Amino acid sequence: MKVIGICGSPRKGNIEWMLTKLLEGVAKSGVETELILLRELSIKGCDGCLSCEMGGAERKGRCRIQDDMQIIYPKLLEADAWALGTPVYFELLSGMLKNFMDRTCPIWPKLEGKPVVGLAVAEEGIGKAIENLMTYASLCDMPWVGQVTALAKTPKQASKDKELEKRLEKLANKLVNVLKAR
Repeated sequence: MKVIGICGSPRKGNIEWMLTKLLEGVAKSGVETELILLRELSIKGCDGCLSCEMGGAERKGRCRIQDDMQIIYPKLLEADAWALGTPVYFELLSGMLKNFMDRTCPIWPKLEGKPVVGLAVAEEGIGKAIENLMTYASLCDMPWVGQVTALAKTPKQASKDKELEKRLEKLANKLVNVLKAR
């Protein structure tokens, strides 16, 4: 079994720490994990051409844009579950994570049934960020397992919150139990 974490933050900080802690909790159960840092990749925006859906047999399920998503697609399909992490901007998910989600259009039918959890961190309010992640999961028919949110103003503030660490461990255990029950 494998759980993949997708970090939608443009900087190393709270959400990356949260994803790392969650994945460490998952790994304690013997489940393989991987963390993808979108900020380290070159991922262009979806241009809505729909060639991945209507481009004929040779294009169906494949994006015509050649960038680092070509490296990520096999990892996303191989993973048994996902953890999506985002900082909150204007009470929504990050543009970086939204761009990534848009670019999963070629593979979204193959994501059905993969459990997903969401993590979000904001300075003052989570707003609709978790709802954004839940909507994406629903559209892809990915069962929503749960979420952990936190408030933090500085890049290392979340790592000092022992209660947050316990909540991440609890979510990791819940995700592992869902995977084992399948």
